[in-house]
Amino acid sequence: MEKIPMTPGGLVVLEHELKNLKQIERPAVIRAIAEAREHGDLSENAEYTAARERQGFIEGRITELEDIISRAQVIDAKSLSGDTVRFGATVTLADEDSDDESIYQIVGAHEADISAGRISVHSPLARALIGKHIGDSVEVSSPGGSRQYEVVDVRFVG
Repeated sequence: MEKIPMTPGGLVVLEHELKNLKQIERPAVIRAIAEAREHGDLSENAEYTAARERQGFIEGRITELEDIISRAQVIDAKSLSGDTVRFGATVTLADEDSDDESIYQIVGAHEADISAGRISVHSPLARALIGKHIGDSVEVSSPGGSRQYEVVDVRFVG
């Protein structure tokens, strides 16, 4: 069984989602199904069909979250140090063409959010950065073409 790397914060978010689905969403959809059944003929009952579809989604997501959580390998970036880029690192990059700086944290696939500066450990940028040190140059292929970055800083924060 393959472990899934994630930060402590990423695990908490998934656990909250699972708790919400089990304690709030699941009972609500069961009530909606019961109410729709009371309206009679189920073959032409749109509320019943929608509630059953929602129930299928909820049950599927619960199963998925339970699997992810059971295989989670929590890596706390605060316990790491050094100047080598690895999982959990917060990396400052300078675009070698424009000198624009960007900051990204390398996190698990299930907690990645580019708008919040969190990139998946499996993304092309993260794969190119892993193992690099401050001052190293990195070339990353993207849909817009190849880009060169310099690793300016590597920090390990929570």
